[in-house]
Amino acid sequence: VGLPGWGPGVIVDHHQVSKIVVSFIGGNDNAEKQYLNGEVEIEYMPQGNLVERLRSEQAGIDGFYSPTGVGTPLEAGGFPQKLRSDGTAEVVSEKFEKRNFDGKDYLLYPAYKGIDFTFLKAYVADKFGNLRYRRSARNFNPDIAGVGKITIAEAEHIVDRLPPDKIHTPGYLVDRVFQGSLFTHKIERLIARYPPLEGGEKKHALKPRDIIIRRAMKELQPGMCVNLGIGMPAEIPTHLPENHELDLQVENGIVGAGQYPYFNEIDADTINASKEPITVLPGYSVSNSTGAFGMMRGKHIHMTVLGGFQVSQDGDLANWMIPGKRAKGMGGAMDLAACCPKVCVTMEHCQGTKPRILPKCTYPITASKVVSTVVTELAVFNIEKGKMILKEKVKEISLDQLKKITPANYTVDPNLKAVSYTHLTLPTILLVQISVVAVSLKKK
Repeated sequence: VGLPGWGPGVIVDHHQVSKIVVSFIGGNDNAEKQYLNGEVEIEYMPQGNLVERLRSEQAGIDGFYSPTGVGTPLEAGGFPQKLRSDGTAEVVSEKFEKRNFDGKDYLLYPAYKGIDFTFLKAYVADKFGNLRYRRSARNFNPDIAGVGKITIAEAEHIVDRLPPDKIHTPGYLVDRVFQGSLFTHKIERLIARYPPLEGGEKKHALKPRDIIIRRAMKELQPGMCVNLGIGMPAEIPTHLPENHELDLQVENGIVGAGQYPYFNEIDADTINASKEPITVLPGYSVSNSTGAFGMMRGKHIHMTVLGGFQVSQDGDLANWMIPGKRAKGMGGAMDLAACCPKVCVTMEHCQGTKPRILPKCTYPITASKVVSTVVTELAVFNIEKGKMILKEKVKEISLDQLKKITPANYTVDPNLKAVSYTHLTLPTILLVQISVVAVSLKKK
């Protein structure tokens, strides 16, 4: 839904939108406020299913089965899509049909139909309507071309003819092409590294966030292909050694994601799932959104590292909505949690004074019985065969103290590890987050 004052966000700002179908609102606080105030209807749809429902219409497929959403409010239906002024539901979601294949449950998702216009953004187009995109800006574009009755593509450059092997969207899916006159690239979360300060490398004591990221890195083994979600997981590449042997994937299609760039390296078409600029490593690749989520559903990714609001003792994850307070959406987290073989959740142990590791999640769940590991600044829990096991804790907290802030039922591993981070320091990585700005940078 764009950003306030930018892209589709402009018509949201002016209350010209009655319904939004979206996976993640991101930085558009106006859309979130309008939903919570009952001013707009929002249909939240996991990103992988959202793009696949669009691609299905492109391909003439009336629907498909996906494990994403099983056991969540998405399956049951009745989830508020539009609220009244008193907070009760005026419009609720429909229930999805469930079917079991080979002992596993799936939901039937129909293709999105009745779309009048599809708008694409390409890097280069030719006079035949063929399109090419740059890096992570490919995302949904190839999957939604031709979905509407009329598909319109805006291109930064128009040439006579693209080489056949350089075409990402064939012209038969495109009705109209025009060359835009102004391309100012907005980066939602502009974060850049700065060179080390004069006088040598500075150190700082580990903060809870540092501890969580540092410990979560130990779950990543050489040779793994690992998806990194938004928030803390997105910072992992900045802390990895240069010679790590991991393929880091982000859900907008990049495999081979690197750390944050220096300011002069920022490329607005090379971003992660947190909408932050990143670098890419030798051998990196880029796919469209259905390809990225096909990697997840096809079990080609070994692990996903996600942030969390709550985790239950049997492995339920809640990380997409706090009713009445926060309604950003699930993005790709539902697809990742439901489909990846291992799910590592990173979060602070408590939200203020409220525990987050619970007998049962009190927020709408993202996926049911999927979490394999929970990493906090105080402890590490594994969930094996439906049972939560305390595997590691910091030395500075006793078992009794830990239990008081961890209401979930769990057992203590006989080989429990006790670790300490208080004596450790990390190099100060000078990261600067700048308020949303527009950047015009040379394309490589």
